Amino acid sequence: MDISRIRALRGPNLWSRHTSIEAVVACAEDEVSVAERPGFEARLRTLFPGIGDLPTSGPVSLAHVLEAAALALQEEAGCPVSFSRTQATVEPRVYQVVVEYSEEAVGRLAFDLAQQLVTAALDPQAAFDIDAALARLRETDEDVRLGPSTGSIVQAAAARGIPWRRLTDGSLVQFGWGKHQRRIWAAEVDQTSAVSESIAQDKDLTKQLLRAVGVPVPIGRPVVDEADAWAAALEVGLPVVVKPRDGNQGKGITVNLTTRDAMALAYKAAAEIGEVMVEKYLAGNDHRLLVVGDRLVAAARREPPLVVGDGEHTIAELVARVNADPRRGDGHATSLTKIRIDDIAIALLAEQGFTTDSVPARGQRVRMRHNANLSTGGTATDVTDDVHPEVAERAIAAAQMVGLHVCGVDMVCENVLQPLEEQGGGIVEVNAAPGLRMHLSPSYGKARNVGEAIVHHLFEPGHDGRIPTVAVTGTNGKTTTARLVAHLFASSGLTVGMTNTDGVYVDGRQIDSGDCSGPKSARSVLMHPDVEAAVFETARGGILREGLGFDHCQVAVVTNVGAGDHLGLNYITTVEDLAVLKRVIVQNVTPKDGYAVLNAADPIVAAMAQTCPGKVIYFAADRHHAVMAAHRAQGGRVVYVDPALDGGSVVAAEGTWRRHVRLADIPITRNGTIGFQVENVMAAVGAAWGAGLAWDAIRSGMATFVNDSHTVPGRFNVMDYRGATVIADYGHNPDAMRALVAAVDAMPAKRRSVVISGAGDRRDQDIRDQTAILGAAFDDVLLYQDAAQRGRADGEVMALLRQGLDGASRTTHVEEIRGEFAAIDAALARLQPGDLCLVLVDQVQEALAHLARRVADH
Repeated sequence: MDISRIRALRGPNLWSRHTSIEAVVACAEDEVSVAERPGFEARLRTLFPGIGDLPTSGPVSLAHVLEAAALALQEEAGCPVSFSRTQATVEPRVYQVVVEYSEEAVGRLAFDLAQQLVTAALDPQAAFDIDAALARLRETDEDVRLGPSTGSIVQAAAARGIPWRRLTDGSLVQFGWGKHQRRIWAAEVDQTSAVSESIAQDKDLTKQLLRAVGVPVPIGRPVVDEADAWAAALEVGLPVVVKPRDGNQGKGITVNLTTRDAMALAYKAAAEIGEVMVEKYLAGNDHRLLVVGDRLVAAARREPPLVVGDGEHTIAELVARVNADPRRGDGHATSLTKIRIDDIAIALLAEQGFTTDSVPARGQRVRMRHNANLSTGGTATDVTDDVHPEVAERAIAAAQMVGLHVCGVDMVCENVLQPLEEQGGGIVEVNAAPGLRMHLSPSYGKARNVGEAIVHHLFEPGHDGRIPTVAVTGTNGKTTTARLVAHLFASSGLTVGMTNTDGVYVDGRQIDSGDCSGPKSARSVLMHPDVEAAVFETARGGILREGLGFDHCQVAVVTNVGAGDHLGLNYITTVEDLAVLKRVIVQNVTPKDGYAVLNAADPIVAAMAQTCPGKVIYFAADRHHAVMAAHRAQGGRVVYVDPALDGGSVVAAEGTWRRHVRLADIPITRNGTIGFQVENVMAAVGAAWGAGLAWDAIRSGMATFVNDSHTVPGRFNVMDYRGATVIADYGHNPDAMRALVAAVDAMPAKRRSVVISGAGDRRDQDIRDQTAILGAAFDDVLLYQDAAQRGRADGEVMALLRQGLDGASRTTHVEEIRGEFAAIDAALARLQPGDLCLVLVDQVQEALAHLARRVADH
């Protein structure tokens, strides 16, 4: 079994909406049916009893076993995964294996371990340590997954349909898109200032501010050394608390100190964190109140870590038994933290008359810490419903005085049922980015969905943080349609982010160049803080490599699906295969208010409507087309051409509602004579309509869209050269050739010439078909070699282009020229006034710049 390629599909993809690992697996002839390998399945199940059922229909190959193992390993490790698939390719014994992952690093490791498992099952002498494998997976998962605090906010956002994206390996997460985006870092929100966070970290400054607004706080002061700490303790009166002036998560805090020896240990622990302060110890219970915005959303009473004697086991053994609770971990990824036995714990045991080897009596409670932070092994009991209104007011006042939008307020008092002043309680700290796990999963009491409260603070009810998004795909017309839709958005006053095969654009300014029709470019647009609407040209390559760069789009446009466009690559061998890939954007239309804009005249595209979770807008020049007529009769939206309306118009209709724009007012169509541009216009009108743009904006936008080399480079750019017409286009497949021939046939010319090359990554017949089509429409054909032969031998593409011209009915002159610019110059030199030349550019930007210079010179 050979695995030749592994990809991480990080968005909705060809196989499913799940993030998945995809691998190409080649099996030897004797690996195609494991049933023919005696003892294999028995050894496999001995090595990994949890592998579950293997497929029951058809022969089960090692690729199928790899799939089952990679999924089951993640399931056994506690990962929430459920989807997997093994698909045979057109190559004998070669499969595509797809397995869902929740964390990419875990998914990749599971694939690697699954391969090791299968290899071990093939060899009766080999071993495979399943316990070690699962431990590695769990450890990796704990290392890379979001912690409980951040995870709870993400889950709450996802439940509301708010898109989210993890920006780092840590806890920095973006919610929403473009202008509506918000960000969090753990439980800290983007609107909280660094000044407020700095204030919260300075415990002494915090107390000064809280005292100024009448919030009760303990007296105390910063100290410079251990002697000064003891002096401060005597000043405020024993018992005292020693803690870092700038700290968090309970690190370095020791409470209820009454002796000089205890002070020495406590000072040392606090000094390891930073500057130290001493303050009066408040008697009572430790409480954490969570304030979000101007609301108290949760409260918990925290208990210090302790063990209860049974008269048989030592304290060390009792701690080990408590730490064996699966809810306890070493960090903050679990709901509870393991109890530590360190110098502070040993000193506290000594105060109670114990050592770690002591055996406490049955029922005797032995404290392991004075302070009750969860990070030191404490427990929490939910008391949210018990909080007195005045206690809540003090907590909210403290958070707002410091300026924290999500704030953990630490309060010491007997209970929260009565005001602090009546029981001598006070607020001892406020914390930025507070841990949420004590509220999400308290040791006792009701769990609180505090993540939902934070999301509610970030986004108003009913707001999902999304911006209008349009994804455009198809064989031909993608780039022009995407640019036209972006122009219509801009005409409506929106700041538009657009990706296409020419680059990334924001508000009309190019911020990246090259082929940017993949998911990475889409994600960069959705991260831009100025973008109010996004338009994505969505090419096949990006979907295959990584999936979509977004979870849903408001509008999906499929212009057409034709032959000859990259068929034969990545196991996409037929037009039907290509359609399955292209319809991924249709399958991921927003269900609530989304539309798929589909070409009704293309039966493969029209059939995609069945997979759309939203609504459908069909477009076709002929309103009487059966698909159009049926859809309109059922109340659906359609876009078509009415040749009799105002001399020819594009019409949008729904029921009795109808709006139109004259073709004469749409420059890109040249009064409706360029058929493929009319199709692009109809697709763009459907997209703008589905996105909710006003009809006046659509009409005015169409009138102001200019099809030049700046606005739509390489898409039927028409120029005048010494009285001849020169057209530059990026057409590169047989369907594009047919559309271009139909367009230039409508333009008068004495003699017609074409400049063409061929991409080496197309099938031989597709390359030949292009020149066969052109040979019937052009007098002169100038062939040049593509800049990148893409795996072809020198001259091989040129020979195939020549073969396509065999028996050409019109072509009388054929030249082969080295270099694209040289071919353009040769074609221009042959032109006479009244001629027409179609230049099929390869290096779009460079070729257009060369043409522009030549035109300017004449």
